[in-house]
Amino acid sequence: MNEYMKIAKELADNNLKTNVGGPFGACVVKNGKIIGKGSNHVLDKNDPTAHAEIIAIRDACQNIDSYDLSGCELYTSCYPCSMCLSAIIWANIKKVYYGNTKEDAANIGFRDNDIYKFISDLANNIEDNEILSLKCLNREETIKSFNEYKRNNNKTIY
Repeated sequence: MNEYMKIAKELADNNLKTNVGGPFGACVVKNGKIIGKGSNHVLDKNDPTAHAEIIAIRDACQNIDSYDLSGCELYTSCYPCSMCLSAIIWANIKKVYYGNTKEDAANIGFRDNDIYKFISDLANNIEDNEILSLKCLNREETIKSFNEYKRNNNKTIY
């Protein structure tokens, strides 16, 4: 077994013993060295964003003192959910290795497929959906902050 996937699996297996979250584990690797680890802590932190991949990314960023994980790889015990995929992309991680599939996650009761369907529906401009309704409101006011940001020559784009 791949050494990094083994660590992701061990993190997931440890969650089975602690009941702090689902059976998910992940690690971030840079130049052959683990720089971040995480397991799912949704239940004990009462935080729906406390997925293994997110926690591993946060840990890695703190350990290297950067929001940019370019050149890193992520090893995770399961195909990342859409939130985690977005975080992976924002972190500039270009390679992800996963163990279980999103269908495997659905088979044990996780609702990732509902979220993927919702995102697909968004592409078809559906504003009212049983998962979430998204409507633009007061853009004429909120755009002022964006315009101010655009004029700022000292901004850091991430």
